[in-house]
Amino acid sequence: MQTLTDSRSGCATAARLLADRARGGRLTHVEHIPARDGRAADWPHWMPSLLIARFEQAGMTAPWEHQVAVAEHAHDGRNVIISTGTASGKSLGYLLPALTSVLSGGTVLYIAPSKALAADQLRIIRGLGLGDVRAAAVDGDTPVAERDWARSHANYLLTNPDMLHHNLLPRHARWSGFFRRLQYVIIDECHHYRGVFGSHMAQVVRRLQRISSCHARPRPVSATSPVFILSSATVSEPGRYARVLTGLDAEAVTQDCSPRGPLTFAFCEPPLTRLRGEAGAPIRRTAAAEASSLLSDLVAGGVRTLAFVRSRRSAETIALAARRALAEAGAGELSEQVAAYRAGYLPEDRRAVEQALRTGAVSGLATTNALELGIDICGLDAVIVAGWPGTRASLWQQAGRAGRAGGAAVAVLIARDDPLDTYLVHHPEAVFGSAVEATVIDPDNPYILAPHLCAAAAELPLTESDLKLFGPAAPAVVAGLAERKLLRRRDTGWFWTRRERTGIASIRGAGGIGVQIVDEATGRLLGTIDEPSAHTIAHSGAVYLHQGETFLVTELDLADHVALVRAGDPGYTTTARELTEIEIAGQPRTMPWGEADLHFGEVDVTRQAVSYLRRRAETGEVLGEDRIRLPPRTLRTRAVWWTISPAQRAELASRGVDLGGAAHAAEHAAIGLLPLFAGCDRWDIGGVSADLHATTGRLTVFVYDGHEGGAGFAERAYRTAAEWLDATRAAIASCECVDGCPSCIQSPKCGNGNHPLCKAGALQLLDILLG
Repeated sequence: MQTLTDSRSGCATAARLLADRARGGRLTHVEHIPARDGRAADWPHWMPSLLIARFEQAGMTAPWEHQVAVAEHAHDGRNVIISTGTASGKSLGYLLPALTSVLSGGTVLYIAPSKALAADQLRIIRGLGLGDVRAAAVDGDTPVAERDWARSHANYLLTNPDMLHHNLLPRHARWSGFFRRLQYVIIDECHHYRGVFGSHMAQVVRRLQRISSCHARPRPVSATSPVFILSSATVSEPGRYARVLTGLDAEAVTQDCSPRGPLTFAFCEPPLTRLRGEAGAPIRRTAAAEASSLLSDLVAGGVRTLAFVRSRRSAETIALAARRALAEAGAGELSEQVAAYRAGYLPEDRRAVEQALRTGAVSGLATTNALELGIDICGLDAVIVAGWPGTRASLWQQAGRAGRAGGAAVAVLIARDDPLDTYLVHHPEAVFGSAVEATVIDPDNPYILAPHLCAAAAELPLTESDLKLFGPAAPAVVAGLAERKLLRRRDTGWFWTRRERTGIASIRGAGGIGVQIVDEATGRLLGTIDEPSAHTIAHSGAVYLHQGETFLVTELDLADHVALVRAGDPGYTTTARELTEIEIAGQPRTMPWGEADLHFGEVDVTRQAVSYLRRRAETGEVLGEDRIRLPPRTLRTRAVWWTISPAQRAELASRGVDLGGAAHAAEHAAIGLLPLFAGCDRWDIGGVSADLHATTGRLTVFVYDGHEGGAGFAERAYRTAAEWLDATRAAIASCECVDGCPSCIQSPKCGNGNHPLCKAGALQLLDILLG
């Protein structure tokens, strides 16, 4: 491991604190990323002098070369995607052509994946003091009067995918003046659009193109109407991704010409504790406990720090623990400088925390990924990432929050008790020597495409030419919708047949009828979740979190699509377990692997939630298991699976390997590692393994997409199987436990209670498979 006593670390206090942890054996790697000089360019010649003057007054004396490259592409009518580092000033690249367009009478639509990012962009635009630029944010927090003003007057509209899907597109006639003059659509932080959410977003973008074309005033034949500008600090193959997301070709700008200060990046693995989990497996100190301890130490040392966590509850828990540690250390006056930030806060509360962080009134903030995006917060010295955030893209986004003023910075990744985290902290080359993951989306998934075609028909009747816009699967899907009498064919196209607007309950899920979460004491509607998710997070006895409040589910009524909850915090969390059966539904694609075979194709998965674990919130210790009585449910999805030959199976058996336990352990670890290659979360996928599967007749391990129709993750696994399964083996071997633990082969959602599992057998099985 590299030393921490490097002058390039730039933050002596943080380096000293990390050195203490290194001596305790918790640091597994330290990477020093050097500083970089910037390359400036001239302002584009077509920019109004007023706009140049306002940018210079705001402290931007000259743009960087990559910012001008983006602006020139967009100004010339070419779609463009910029993928450069965090804090490289990507927003200026699209602001130059966008504001120039608005000053010339056009309109701009800005789409952000979060309200916080849109609010930050609104603050920047208004801060320029351009009287002819009437910027407005329209989201779920916008009062009716402000929304009406925006519809009548705004020429720079900031919104999010949900509002675009549920409000702007269905009511496009009321926004006709805005759409008629629309010249640019900006899709910021576009790497967030992946998996099911990304597939929905791709179809929303196609509907937006259709509505814009309907209202657009005449434009030159060579010009795209409107021009799309996509922005992300971290996206793999940006040109290809832009094409899949928008259906349009786009220029890619990837060379980062901005300056950057040095970054010291450390990996930390919390120690094993004396606590024991299932089957007596050891439990590590939680990432949350490690993060709260480091956060309090950094605040006490005057280091301005963000701590990123995976859940709203963890944000509150870590902030509370850090404040308590400061008070116990005799630094109670500093406890007021520690706060939490997450979704669910009132808009004015979110803005207050953001401002306190900018001014230094808050120097230690525990946050969910709500602050991962490109919000302009300078002066931070350090970032703590409590648990792998899901993708390399997110990791670099979060680490990039520190050092945004050009100074030196420190970032620390703290591993959770999870196979992927274990692998990464012992294989840093998988982070520092690798490109970010390919962003996986599947817009042609019929289960996603169908409701968007219905929504499009409700907005404007569908025509034959429209179907080309929605992709090659659209004609067959439209025919199926017509058979179900959801669409009706007439001479001018397909029409929506219902009075109510169909749509989908949410573009962030698989659709269908949602389950309402209702407070039984007050009758207050807390929210809605999709029906499949209700089986695992809103079953009777589940602990349900909503906007920082903790509730216990008293009843799940699937017939009436309602889950009743009551306020209360029992001090534990719950994790549902499911039993799963899988059948191959069609002829798969097959790739020989020596004597073994790799397959990809459609499968029918039958799942049934059977029980849930209660775990102590602070330590993860298992307190008990309770039964659930819910019906099974079946989905048609896609899976990757591999089989070994009878001869390979016989060889393993001759060594005394527990074949069922080996396959089961390999399945768990493979699910845990797939997010590194497919850009998914382990909860987006599932698996089944068998010593002798009924259909294949061989030892078989399946990993499937957990969404109807598939989400593209299993197909990505099929394409990267060699690297994925090699990393799976390395993750198991890296773990210091003897017989298996949550850091390698145990799964928190295993319906069989993590039995049987055989760590040594899994290594031998993967050795034979990988040859």
